[in-house]
Amino acid sequence: MPVAVARPISLTAAERHRSKKAAYGHKTAHQDRVRARIVLHAARGQGNARIARETGVHLDTVRAWRVRFADGGLPALAGRKRSGRPRRFTPIQVAEVKALACQRPAENCTPLSRWSVPELAREVVARRISGPVSVSTVRRWLREDAIEPWQHRSWIFITDPDFRRKAEHVLDLYARTWEGRSLSADEFLISSDEKTSIQARCRCHPTLAPGQARAMRVNHTYGRGGALAYLAAYDVHRAKVFGRTEPRTGIDPIMALVTQVMSQEPYARAKRVFWVVDNGSSHCGKKAADRPTAAFSNAVLVHTPVHASWLNQVEIFFSVVQRKVVSPNDFTDLAQVGDRLRASEDRYNATAQPFQWRFTTSDLDDLLARLDQHTADRQEESSAEPAA
Repeated sequence: MPVAVARPISLTAAERHRSKKAAYGHKTAHQDRVRARIVLHAARGQGNARIARETGVHLDTVRAWRVRFADGGLPALAGRKRSGRPRRFTPIQVAEVKALACQRPAENCTPLSRWSVPELAREVVARRISGPVSVSTVRRWLREDAIEPWQHRSWIFITDPDFRRKAEHVLDLYARTWEGRSLSADEFLISSDEKTSIQARCRCHPTLAPGQARAMRVNHTYGRGGALAYLAAYDVHRAKVFGRTEPRTGIDPIMALVTQVMSQEPYARAKRVFWVVDNGSSHCGKKAADRPTAAFSNAVLVHTPVHASWLNQVEIFFSVVQRKVVSPNDFTDLAQVGDRLRASEDRYNATAQPFQWRFTTSDLDDLLARLDQHTADRQEESSAEPAA
């Protein structure tokens, strides 16, 4: 019987370059890499048996790709399209599942506050939207449109009628301007607030330090050692913090902090020192604004809009304190809490840089325009709904 002879393979310079790039490229798919190596070995005149040994694939595989290349060149090495398994779910069923995920469960008499993927998969079957469907399939469908019904974000309406004006004052101060004029070298900006109810939780067992493949371990059971308030004044442009601890917040603790800062240089002889505060009960209203000015003539109190403490940069510092100093809470008593906070101030002031505040008045106008458009759209939707 005649012996089958392997098809001869010859490569052009361009084909050889592309084959080498596919055979040795780090980002080439494994199947494409094997096929390119088979072609390169065949172009060197090697037999199919030897190529199979060197590439680690079956002899029939080598023979098939050798013939494919001989008949169609490099384009023939690409995988052929296959019909694959028929779809189990129609596009309409997929759309109905996504629509269900975008509804609140309570609207459909389901006693849940939010959908989870397993709950959604069970609900799909219960409503006979489709037959049995796996959790991973539902998750894949939701991921296509970035639908995450198990997540939620809170929001609040703007209730301050002077929101734009108050926010603009604060943002202008961050940009070193006030009423259209640049701040001079002897004018300073202080951002101030209170962090309330910092507890001293004495753990019933010592906290274990982290180790290899082990996170820090903090005992859940603790004894309460009381709570205190941490008041801080943050110099926005100099990145310097002044803090104090008090048993509770109020007018006297706030004035004690103001006195602590305004009694030292460079604030004592400064032209003006602006104090950005929120609308807490201890520094809200005209009397609160007059109180620091009466004690220090160069102090100017500037309030953020109502429900806009995010405009107060000291809140960023408080987030650092919460993450790096207070949590996990493991203190024997309030004295240790106070010592830790004061020591952290010194550590922070030694290396701190001003926060890179990027929210400007232009961003504020864009935000307010989006909120106005959102409100208008909601009102239009409400008016379009038929009366019950």
